[in-house]
Order: sequence, then structure tokens, then C-alpha cells
Amino acid sequence: MEEADAVETIQREMTSFARRARASAGRLHPELSLVSYTLLGHLEESGGCRATDLAEHYALDKSTVSRQVGALERADLIERRQVPEDHRVQVLQLTDAGRRILAQVTESRRTAFRERLARWPQADLERFAEYLVRYNEWHGPASGSDRLPGAAP
Repeated sequence: MEEADAVETIQREMTSFARRARASAGRLHPELSLVSYTLLGHLEESGGCRATDLAEHYALDKSTVSRQVGALERADLIERRQVPEDHRVQVLQLTDAGRRILAQVTESRRTAFRERLARWPQADLERFAEYLVRYNEWHGPASGSDRLPGAAP
């Protein structure tokens, strides 16, 4: 396969992967979109952060993040807490309900991945994991040109 053909195949398959991920998110938990799941996961990993930090991290418009954060707050999955050192700063953190739903969805996603990859040889799994890490570590142009059109964070 020539380089141009390989890149085209990668682009097509990554787009297909993103579409499948968005479509399956609703089946895993009807109230939690892929974007919401991703934001909750980031808040858990980071121990909480500002909405502007989420927007910057995912190269999203602040209004987009604001809408998502509002929906997560209304669902009682996250809450705003003032930073003791600076009461002007509010940090978003998971609520207990947010932690429970995130754990449920995470386990469902792990199960789905395990089922899909169950017949892959160990060497293929390791190689695929290494390739995904390498692909996602790239910090190219700030324009976000490496993101799929309409892709969630």
C-alpha cells in the first residue's frame, strides 16, 4: 500500500471510529453523550478544573463548553466550587452521582472494547495501543487541523 493510500485509509477508519463512538455513547448511558463522558473523565483525572481549562484542553469554543457544563450541572453530575485562595475562581468537580455514572459508563465501555478485541493476539493489542498513544501524543498546529470534523473532544 502506498503512503497516500495508507493515509486515506487511516483517515476513513478514524472517521468511522469517531462516528461509532458517538453513536454507542447513547446506548451505554442515555443521559450521557460522548462529549459529556469525555468532560467527566477529564474532571476526574484532573481532580477538577475551570471551564476555561476544559475549553483550552479540548480546543473547543467557550460557549460550547459552557452549554455542556450547564447540562452536566443540571443533571447533578458536576458542581462548581470556589477556590479558597481566590473566591473569583470556580472549579468544576464531579458530584457523587457524577462519579457513579462515570464509573458505570467506563465499565460498559471497557466491556465493549474487550469484546471487540477479544480475538486479537496480544502482540497486535500491544502494537495497536502503542500506535494510538503515539498518534494522540502529537501536538501539531494549534488550529486543530488534526481533529476530525465534528469530532468530540
